[in-house]
Amino acid sequence: MNKIKYFLLIAIICIAASGCDTNNLADLNVSMPKRNWSYVNKVKASVEITDHTKPYTVYFKLRHTADYRYSNIFVLLHIKAPGQKKTTRRFEYKLAEKDGQWLGSGSGNLFTYKLNMLTNYHFPANGKYELEIEQNMRDNPLKEVSDAGITVSY
Repeated sequence: MNKIKYFLLIAIICIAASGCDTNNLADLNVSMPKRNWSYVNKVKASVEITDHTKPYTVYFKLRHTADYRYSNIFVLLHIKAPGQKKTTRRFEYKLAEKDGQWLGSGSGNLFTYKLNMLTNYHFPANGKYELEIEQNMRDNPLKEVSDAGITVSY
């Protein structure tokens, strides 16, 4: 009977440990002061690419209140490769339906999104990359944004 309990305990520990294993190279959120995302508050992440032949996914994470004024958001993704110039891409994300229904998952007054930026992306070479996300709306600061983040996974 003790062998069965021991085996079950080991199995549970292995399952729990493997469940916590992620393939994230970076996963961070930046809280915006007073829920105001200004141009200077960029979300920055550094990732070390050791196998540029693997496909990677870059996600933009956003959390805003129900008082956010727009049904969309524009953001810029800057990628600085080792020994290269910074490249920039602009993205637009739809955050609400025409009737005002938020598309993010809600918890009280906050709505959360995890949005694809780059899927099956191959970094050009191995090395350390700097990624930055900045808001690109006309309003500066962009009000009622609680936090923004970035996740890079493989």
